[in-house]
This record gives sequence, C-alpha cells and structure tokens, in this order.
Amino acid sequence: MDTNSSLVSEEASAAVDYLGLARLAVTAASERLGHDPLIIDVGDLIGVTDYFVVTAGSTTRQVRAIVDEVEEHLTLGAGIKPVNVEGSDYCEWVLMDYGGFMVHVLTDEQRAFYDLERLWADCPRPLTTA
Repeated sequence: MDTNSSLVSEEASAAVDYLGLARLAVTAASERLGHDPLIIDVGDLIGVTDYFVVTAGSTTRQVRAIVDEVEEHLTLGAGIKPVNVEGSDYCEWVLMDYGGFMVHVLTDEQRAFYDLERLWADCPRPLTTA
C-alpha cells in the first residue's frame, strides 16, 4: 500500500470532519474578500464528495488570491493539501479537490454563467451568507 497517498481510506474518512474543513475554507476565502461564500451538502446525491464550497472573486487575480489563501489555511491549519487542483492556469474557475469536500472559486462572471447554486438548489446548505 502506498503510504504517501493523498487519498484517505474509507475508515479514516469517516473520522474526518469535512464540514469543519469546508468551514475553514470559507473563512480563508472570506479573508480574501470572496463573494457570497457558501457550503452545499451534496453527499447524498453524488458519491465522490460530501460538500461543495462555492465562492467568487471580481477578477482572476482575486480568484488566485482566494485559492492561495484557502490552500495556505488548510495546509497550515489542518495539515491537508488538495488531492488535485484544476483551472489554476486561467483562474476563471478553479476547483480544489480535498476528497471529502471541493472548493470552487470562480470569477463573478463564471459564477453567474454556471450558477452552481441553482444546479444544486435542492441540496442542504450548512452555511450561506444570504
């Protein structure tokens, strides 16, 4: 078994407080003035993760700052790094995959276009800013 694997075993995963970690990501995003951060509980609908954190920035530069802050908070505060990060080349929509939760950081324009809140409207929201 690969002991350096970023993935958490199913048994260990049950003990991880993914909602608490998602809240830490929201705190980090808020420190970089992420717009309307929220957590969507998708665990009952999809099998790959439990929570989505969704937030936005006005510019790609702000999106990059939010992504960097989230990664720093979770690395220093919780000792975890993302399994994968997609979209960081252009910073219009960056997806940070932490296994039990995923952080979506979009520009305001991309957030309005893809409207993840509407797509997952039937899911519980443990944290919203509205």
